[in-house]
Amino acid sequence: MIVETQHIELFSQNSKLELESGQILGPIQVAYETYGQLNSAKDNVILITHALSGDAHAAGKHSESDKKTGWWDLLIGPGKAFDTNKYYIISTNALGGCMGTTGPSSINPETNEPYGLTFPMFTIGDMVTLQKHLMDHLGITKLLAVAGGSMGGMQALKWAVKYPEFVQAVIPIATTTKLSAQSIAFDAVGRNAILRDENFNGGKYYQKNIYPSSGLAIARMVGHITYLSEEAMHEKFGRRLQNADDYSYDFESEFSVETYLDYQGGRFVDRFDANTYLYFTKAMDYFDLARSFDSLADALNQTQSQFLIISFDSDWLFPPNQSQDLVNALIQSGKDVSYCNIHCPYGHDSFLLESKVQGALISGFLEQVYKKHESGNAIEKSLPSPTTSDDKKSGSIFEGERIDHRQIERLIKPNSTVLDLGCGDGELMQHLQNHKNIHGMGVTLQEQDVVGSCQRGVNVVQFDLDEYLWHFGGQSYDYAVLSQTLQVVRRPEFVLKEMLRIGRQVIVSFPNFAYWSYRIQILFSGRAPIGKALPHTWFDKESVNYLSIKDFEEFVESRLNAHIIERIPLLSRSGKQRSFMPNLFADEAIFVISQQKRT
Repeated sequence: MIVETQHIELFSQNSKLELESGQILGPIQVAYETYGQLNSAKDNVILITHALSGDAHAAGKHSESDKKTGWWDLLIGPGKAFDTNKYYIISTNALGGCMGTTGPSSINPETNEPYGLTFPMFTIGDMVTLQKHLMDHLGITKLLAVAGGSMGGMQALKWAVKYPEFVQAVIPIATTTKLSAQSIAFDAVGRNAILRDENFNGGKYYQKNIYPSSGLAIARMVGHITYLSEEAMHEKFGRRLQNADDYSYDFESEFSVETYLDYQGGRFVDRFDANTYLYFTKAMDYFDLARSFDSLADALNQTQSQFLIISFDSDWLFPPNQSQDLVNALIQSGKDVSYCNIHCPYGHDSFLLESKVQGALISGFLEQVYKKHESGNAIEKSLPSPTTSDDKKSGSIFEGERIDHRQIERLIKPNSTVLDLGCGDGELMQHLQNHKNIHGMGVTLQEQDVVGSCQRGVNVVQFDLDEYLWHFGGQSYDYAVLSQTLQVVRRPEFVLKEMLRIGRQVIVSFPNFAYWSYRIQILFSGRAPIGKALPHTWFDKESVNYLSIKDFEEFVESRLNAHIIERIPLLSRSGKQRSFMPNLFADEAIFVISQQKRT
């Protein structure tokens, strides 16, 4: 894909951009690239925002002879996550950059010399304001999505808060709503290395054409360490020596990891401006999405976007718990959010290097967002007649499998809210959305299930049921569902009590360990039973809670102090109810329980 960097001038000497610092700037040159085709409705636009060391060149090559593609070429292009066959992608160089957008290395029209440190201080919010003016100039009235990693993720989040009606979806990756003290400290070390370089000259090194190369290289080396994980560094370098079999007993770089950092620092100096590094890191330090609000949830309350939050388990610069705090705030604000913490060994750099899971998540999410946009958020849903447990030709997508799903579908009223714990790949939630117009969210622990749910258009978060249910508000859902999952949760009492707190009604399905066939297997084989409703061997799961219908009934009354609203014992082969001696003749059961008695 051959692309061209374009430039446009915004603002002027007489009409400048007012920055959050109170200073003004203009004119401003903006560098940007586009990929794909803008459709006639101009509603397929995705804005890509870059990280600290990025630029407008996110994908493709500038010529056939280019050896290196854009920094996110892994995900942007025909058939990729950001599919240029479907979407019109715009990537800009951020305000203050050194790759074509006005920054400290640009010429100040009032002095005809580079700005240097006279360049005004700016924020992540100012970057976003400039991007909005670019969209206005290009005639873009709404963005399908804004996506970016690290500092780019900060910009994406700021878009959602600052221009809520302009952005339909936001994809912040490996990012945070505010830097931790540790991250600010790393930035401070990098800036000090630059500021104390003997060639820095108060930021006026352009005039002497002697650059603070040593300081910038050290800053990059420090930063690059935070981008990698211990596992990745050990795998790539270990304690190997680069060019010798034994120690040299001096202070030259001799370990492989040292020479690698030397190389990264040197290469960075060749393409990046030291002053831009100072300004970008300071803008990141200043970033605090909730600063002008009472809380993070309050800041997010005004957003109108769908969110896909992605973190990586080996990222210690912006660790997963920072993304989870964002997810929790979005849930508290009642926003549509999906979240996945991807297992990947590459540390913070994972968002630039991992494509399999990340790509599937993004492509599935964007496809569903665009479908929702095309429908105008007002699909006329035809509600089918309620099915009965004996109706084997109902046309349900569950026909021939997951009999409990068919029954749960019958139990849930149209236009209600549903929280599906242990939602799997979102099949049940998708069906309820399409046929009963419910709104809700799934919770699962598996990456592949998050991907599957996103591809189905189901909001899903990757949380451990045994630990992370506290962020759902009391009585915040009409139904809390736990289908065929109770037998594998580690803390069943905790999970069920939380469900009773969260949902007005709780629906639970599980295999009945006391089914006659299972009893015979134990009696004659002396082994844990296996059947259609209980397909896993004892070692297939981390733990298996073998319980019966009688066990559950007693548990509800004695430990949960709840009420059984409805009991549906089933034979999974036929889907028929087994009212006679259900503890013996039903191999699975569905219960509806509540803290309130049936009215």
